Amino acid sequence: MNIKKLTLAGMLSALGVVCSTFYIPIGITKCFPIQHLINVVCAVMLGPVYGVLCAFTISTLRILLGTGTPLAFLGSMIGALIAGIAYQKTKKIYAAVVGEIIGTGIIGSLLCYPFARLFLGNQTAVWYTFVLPFFASTVCGSVIAFVLLKSHSKIMLMLKQKGLQN
Repeated sequence: MNIKKLTLAGMLSALGVVCSTFYIPIGITKCFPIQHLINVVCAVMLGPVYGVLCAFTISTLRILLGTGTPLAFLGSMIGALIAGIAYQKTKKIYAAVVGEIIGTGIIGSLLCYPFARLFLGNQTAVWYTFVLPFFASTVCGSVIAFVLLKSHSKIMLMLKQKGLQN
């Protein structure tokens, strides 16, 4: 097991849990843009497996602490997986962002509908109930991640050119 990847995954998971008090309540969802930021960062820096494990860890701890709902599993894990695969295939940061938005904002949100009806007893939910809040949350977090990762790339390139980083 790669100790550096495991350490970074642990730190990103801890960051996600610490920041979990910052969420935007929309209906029965607790939108958490930091999760999407972490999903994209994990996709780029660690890959899809670590991304899904981070998303699972953060979702589990958020539920235990009362700052998340079971809907967090579906959205975050699917988004992390698709973002990681998209980045792995293309090596482009924007592909991870698009993967996260499609994975969480569309696929994950649509899968939350049957979950909410069957397991959470929400009979008022319709198939598109979660699309807008999930989409808004994932776009915010993913755009912030894109800006951070692009900045990081430029800084690392500049350090490498100056011979300060190998």
